[in-house]
Amino acid sequence: MNAVQKPELETRAQRLSGIAAGLGLLAIAIWMLSTFLPALAWATILTIATWPLFVAVRRHSGPTQAAALITALVAVAVLAPLAVAVVEGAQEISGFIQWYIEARKQGFEAPEWLSSLPMIGPWVADWLNAHLQDERSPLSGAEVQSLTEWGQIIGRQALRRITTLLFALLIVFFMFRESDALLRQFRVVGARLLGEPAQRLASVAAAAVRGTIDGLLLIGIGEAVLIGAAYAVSGVPHAVLLGALTGLLSAIPFASPLVFIGASVWLLTQSATIAAIGLLTFGSTVVFIADHFVRPILIGGTIRLPFIWVLLGILGGIESFGLLGLFLGPTLLAVLITLWRELSEG
Repeated sequence: MNAVQKPELETRAQRLSGIAAGLGLLAIAIWMLSTFLPALAWATILTIATWPLFVAVRRHSGPTQAAALITALVAVAVLAPLAVAVVEGAQEISGFIQWYIEARKQGFEAPEWLSSLPMIGPWVADWLNAHLQDERSPLSGAEVQSLTEWGQIIGRQALRRITTLLFALLIVFFMFRESDALLRQFRVVGARLLGEPAQRLASVAAAAVRGTIDGLLLIGIGEAVLIGAAYAVSGVPHAVLLGALTGLLSAIPFASPLVFIGASVWLLTQSATIAAIGLLTFGSTVVFIADHFVRPILIGGTIRLPFIWVLLGILGGIESFGLLGLFLGPTLLAVLITLWRELSEG
């Protein structure tokens, strides 16, 4: 080995050692921060989604003031509907428990139409008759314990989600405040790791996130208003609450029909056959148009992502990442398809 090759080998070994040390530190950091990764992911999504608004506000104020204002707006936009949902849900649960107690006191027999439903109808009717015709106390000890356990599980999950949301809002504020430095660093690191395509892939990812959020919000609001009005016209009780639930479930493909199908079944039990058929037809039409025409344009239009990939991205993302997958799934597929197009055209 000559004198020229030895320094080159040492330099290469040092570079490999540096890469290995960096990857090791990254793995340790990810493991240490694993509890906060969902909050970091949500913060990133919220920051990308509201970035144009932050830029507009920052033109008229400093970065700290703009960051505080946009973070406060995001907090109100997210927490206000959650607070309304919690209050409405608590009232509905209280009403159901009261109905359950009164039904057990007075005796209850499942309606005939319930037992005639295919597959699960007889089982549900037998369960209701067995529990609501029981002459024991309104709530037995086993039922109280079961309700208590469910309440504890729901309470822990709600506390965990609220904590994640609060940390995400805190991270959003610091991301906005330090946005100039973060963007500069991401550009430099991306160029070093990925080269020229880094900027294009980052733009595609940001466009995918914004398109997904725009699609979810507009479709959710549209379905909530249109189908909520149909609930009110057809005589379904709690039309506003059911409309909001329909809009919320519209984020998941094929989930919102569960609400208006259930409402249509309830109308059938009230002998309102025409109203039930009308609600089912109208709701199905709205969801069909939203899922097959509006959603692909809003989510896939800006990044040229076909409908089938939008659908697979959303469903696969939810399966793998939960609610975060609504945004991560289409974003990952958009980046991968962009890479594929560049490789196939090159």
